[in-house]
Amino acid sequence: MSHSKPSNNAKPLIVRVAVLSPLRRTFDYLVTDEFVAAPPQRGCRVRVSFGKREVIGLVIEQTHKSDFAIDKLKPVVAVIDAEPLLPESLFKLFIWAANYYHHPIGDALFNALPVRLRLGQSLPLPKVTKWWRVTDTGKERGQEMLRGGRLHKQRALLDELSKKSLTRQGNILKFYTRATLQRIEEKGIAELVCIGPQEVDLDNLLLEQPLSLNPSQQEAMDAIDCHGFNTWLIDGVTGSGKTEIYLQCIEKVIRYGRQALVMIPEISLTPQTEKRFRDRFNVEVAMMHSGLTDQERLESWTEAATGQAAILLGTRSAVFTPMKNPGIIIIDEEHDQSYKQQDGFRYSARDLAVIRAKQEKIPIILGSATPSLESLHNCEKKRYQHLILSTRAGDAQPPTWSMVDLKSEQVESGVAASTLNAIREAIHNKQQVLVFLNRRGFAPAMLCHYCGFCAECPNCDARLTVHRRHQRLICHHCNYKRGLLHWCPSCRGDRMVAAGDGTERSEAWLQECFPDTPVLRVDRDTTRKKNAMQAMYDTVDSGAPCILVGTQMLAKGHHFANITLVAVLDADSGLFSPDFRSHERLGQLLTQVAGRSGRGKMAGKVILQSHQPDHPLLEVLTQQSYGEYSTLLRKQRKQAELPPFKQLILVRADAAHAQNAEAFLQSARQCAEAIFPSGETVNYLGPLPALMERRNSRHRYVLQISGGRRSDLNFLLSQLVFELEKLPMARHVRWGVDVDPQEL
Repeated sequence: MSHSKPSNNAKPLIVRVAVLSPLRRTFDYLVTDEFVAAPPQRGCRVRVSFGKREVIGLVIEQTHKSDFAIDKLKPVVAVIDAEPLLPESLFKLFIWAANYYHHPIGDALFNALPVRLRLGQSLPLPKVTKWWRVTDTGKERGQEMLRGGRLHKQRALLDELSKKSLTRQGNILKFYTRATLQRIEEKGIAELVCIGPQEVDLDNLLLEQPLSLNPSQQEAMDAIDCHGFNTWLIDGVTGSGKTEIYLQCIEKVIRYGRQALVMIPEISLTPQTEKRFRDRFNVEVAMMHSGLTDQERLESWTEAATGQAAILLGTRSAVFTPMKNPGIIIIDEEHDQSYKQQDGFRYSARDLAVIRAKQEKIPIILGSATPSLESLHNCEKKRYQHLILSTRAGDAQPPTWSMVDLKSEQVESGVAASTLNAIREAIHNKQQVLVFLNRRGFAPAMLCHYCGFCAECPNCDARLTVHRRHQRLICHHCNYKRGLLHWCPSCRGDRMVAAGDGTERSEAWLQECFPDTPVLRVDRDTTRKKNAMQAMYDTVDSGAPCILVGTQMLAKGHHFANITLVAVLDADSGLFSPDFRSHERLGQLLTQVAGRSGRGKMAGKVILQSHQPDHPLLEVLTQQSYGEYSTLLRKQRKQAELPPFKQLILVRADAAHAQNAEAFLQSARQCAEAIFPSGETVNYLGPLPALMERRNSRHRYVLQISGGRRSDLNFLLSQLVFELEKLPMARHVRWGVDVDPQEL
């Protein structure tokens, strides 16, 4: 296809385009006569030639100037969007994020778009929603027509449909099969109704009435202004009713004709959170997380962008989803490290949400029972408004803590004898129990009884974990797998032992001890199947006695009203880590998992098993509060000049050979010191091996840069990244910048 260039009399129109590339720059393309009448605007997608291929690019700006000769510029091949794909406010957020995190703008932009938009697909047409309702026949004779022992599912579905005038098909299919729906439709009892996008019916906005607030909740609710930008940190003990405050703020915003963005840290929280919103509001709720198909993500993205969805619920990447009428952003469990992307574009969704709220001029609420030290520091500096909920909602009381000294107890499969007795008592009283162990698999290591050989991953500096159900040794870092060892490769001995305890082993032991009680294991191995989490919720919500055994997936925001006992099998895991954030994470994890107990009418109890029952940090956490614990940690951080009292940046590099990664970072340090010499304002440490030096056959090193002023580090990095691209060693390593790192 030929392209005619603009006439000589007119100034040529040039567009600067970002493409999916590791290069930290945009590319100039000529807008030919074919597109001059309707040139691509900032935020529109275009198809351009890039090297020997054609790629999708995003227009950053229009201009009439270029550093290259006009006759050397390639023309735009095609204009995909007549209107900008991204609103101006969100576009500014991408630019800000790429500059703050010093990441290539094209890579930042495209990694936040749904896959199908990256490939050039058009936006889908407005979605038609499928609803079901009871027919007149069903209302008059439905129960009579469904008499019979084998029709209990159909009767239950009819009862469910009768509660509302219309019920969304997606909600029905979570609990009933399509076949059940089809059968009652064939009998004329229910019918399908397809409804296109509609305005929110404010007169029938609520499907259930809001809960009454206690004085502490009401005080927080009265303080939150849903007009204009402000950042509110709701620091509420577990079970204090933070979600009810979220719901009532969302109601206000929807009545103002606006939308709400609600972010959660884990996909596992989606079913329970989505149900809360759909039970409360008669509006479209769009989902945005990695568990969706590419088409589902595109549809949700479009529903939010067009305003069809009043509520957008998502995980980390949802912060980049456009909304037609943004009204509020809510970040639940704001302390969770899942909000920080750990590879590629290493952004913090929590921090970017605050920037987005400021640009959109809307309020943002951060909520947690265990706020991050950074957020508490921002409250002290008056950047955030601190709202404290010190009591649990309703009649629920805080759980009582007790310590079990593992040095003086008989332990089987990680469970101490006194802990087992407490579990037995709870089950006898028809109560539910949560057993927490943050190690999945059967055992964390396989050892030789004779020579002490330990099976290790050939690709990582890590032991292989025993998974007995699959008869495999698996690396939890690179997913390397091999069969179980029956002979020692070192001494040829025939006694290979699974050493240590994981959730699989504890589950098996507890099931043996309680053969008549359901024992449910909740970790990444058991929740990969679709609807696995929903099945777990259904079992727990039934109220029947059961035992949950799981990892940190169970510690994040779940509401289990019938759990009265929480047993933490290993409270020592974070006490001796070299990572300076380990004590903060330990306190958050233990407080969060303890908060799953006693959320209903019955009192809760927490048992901590430890080899260090007298450790000062554990004493503060169990005998005082997380607030006192975090105050102690902030004092320690300030003395050590660590975040949040100093700014921290890591330059990371990995290579097939360790000397290449180390040499690259040594050169990086020399470049950095030439730009900004080490002194009182900026300090350098390294290069040093990462805490796990070898992972997936790559050797990893870090260069640590710290400083008291963000502006100094930003100035340094803005020049350093371009110097690093020029280094000869850059071709032999993978490198990147991690601003405000959460992991060392």
